[in-house]
Amino acid sequence: MQNLGVAITGSGSAAPSTCLDNETLSQLVETSDEWIASRTGIRQRRLAQASESLSAIATSAAKEAIAMAGISPLDVDLIILATSTSDDLFGSACQIQTQLGAINAVAFDLTAACSGFIFGLVTAAQYIRTGVYQNVVLIGADVLSRWVDWQDRRTCVLFGDGAGAVVLQAHQSDRLLGFEIRSDGTQNSSLNLSYSPQSQQLMPGVAVGKGNFQPITMNGKEIYRFAVQKVPEVIDKALFRANLSVDAIDWLLLHQANQRILDAVADRMNIPSHKIISNLAKYGNTSAASIPLALDDVVRTGQIKNGDIIAASGFGAGLTWGAVIFQWGV
Repeated sequence: MQNLGVAITGSGSAAPSTCLDNETLSQLVETSDEWIASRTGIRQRRLAQASESLSAIATSAAKEAIAMAGISPLDVDLIILATSTSDDLFGSACQIQTQLGAINAVAFDLTAACSGFIFGLVTAAQYIRTGVYQNVVLIGADVLSRWVDWQDRRTCVLFGDGAGAVVLQAHQSDRLLGFEIRSDGTQNSSLNLSYSPQSQQLMPGVAVGKGNFQPITMNGKEIYRFAVQKVPEVIDKALFRANLSVDAIDWLLLHQANQRILDAVADRMNIPSHKIISNLAKYGNTSAASIPLALDDVVRTGQIKNGDIIAASGFGAGLTWGAVIFQWGV
């Protein structure tokens, strides 16, 4: 098969209409707007109502990306949904395929938590580079409000719901310039949304687990330390693979977890603050959705120009982390 290049030609985003700001949140748990904003940079977050599905939000984002790329849902060969909060534990990508009318597309879910979109970019690129598929829709979407303990101020102030999507297409030149992805399961306990089994006796000597998933738990100090150390390293490795220096970066696009992390990573890499893309004040931490949500914001406001070089990095549960260096557009 002929090896092809990869171009990212469209973006889209969607978020629930319900907005929970810090002032309102302080009525639910002991906190304040000043406390949250000074420590995280977050001012508000979007929350899905009980009647809203992840697949519907993700489909809206995908439709926008497909329209910007100038293709039809019938042209889509593959749909990858990066999520940890699917509507169905068996996966939601096929529901999105149906809602898009992308009847020719293969669809599957990918789970790598807050690194999911970065892992999805790398995965999608392999299908295109080997000539298997021409048009791939990658969606990062999460509805973390389903799994938040709203009495735990260490976590409930952080998370929000949303979706972002991009279209990747085969192209004569390769705009995905370099990447590096990593995992370390020894630190898994730092961030969890874990299953808690309860024994159910079927018959004498035979008991099975039938339990529930527990709310998100996180060691914030460990995650901060991990991100500030590992993200600059992995971006440097991706830049090395792309044969580029830090000075070549036009935009730094990190997982929108905490403004302090964004600023610390930029400072360690000597990247000026005006190159940092940040919208977490409006959305909070949307996990796999955060990078494409932030990307779509700056694309649609015209801040990102065709050919701009973006260093994108995700990090989170697993623990997983990774970086991709790419040029926007064709």
